[in-house]
Amino acid sequence: MRLILNLIWLVLCGFWMAVGYVVAGIICCVLIVTIPFGIASFRIASYALWPFGRTTVERRDAGAGSLLGNVIWIVFAGWWLALGHIVTGLALCVTIIGIPLGIANFKLIPVSLMPLGREIVPTDRPFATR
Repeated sequence: MRLILNLIWLVLCGFWMAVGYVVAGIICCVLIVTIPFGIASFRIASYALWPFGRTTVERRDAGAGSLLGNVIWIVFAGWWLALGHIVTGLALCVTIIGIPLGIANFKLIPVSLMPLGREIVPTDRPFATR
C-alpha cells in the first residue's frame, strides 16, 4: 500500500514539493553561512518526494543552536514551504482519493517549519535516534 500511495503522491504533489525544497536548499547553499539550512532542506526534499513509510523524530542531541536556526528558517523559508503544504493539502482533500495525501501534506507542515533537530526514519523504527 505504501508503494501505491508514494507513486500517487509523487505524481500529484511530491515532485513539486520536493522541487520547492531543492530550490530553498540551493539558495541556502549559495550563502556560506546558511549551508546547514540547505542540507536540512535537501533532507526534507527526499522526505517530501517519498513520505509514506517514513516519519520524523526529534534528535536528542539537538540544542539551542537548532532552536535558533529554526527561528531563522521560519522567517526566511519555512513559512512559504508550509503554505505550499497547506494549499496542496486542501486541494487534495477535495476528492475522496486525495484525502490520505492531503493528510500527509498536513503532517509535513511541522517539519517544513522547523527542520533542524529532527531526523527522518522509517516507520518500522520511529524511536531510533542518533
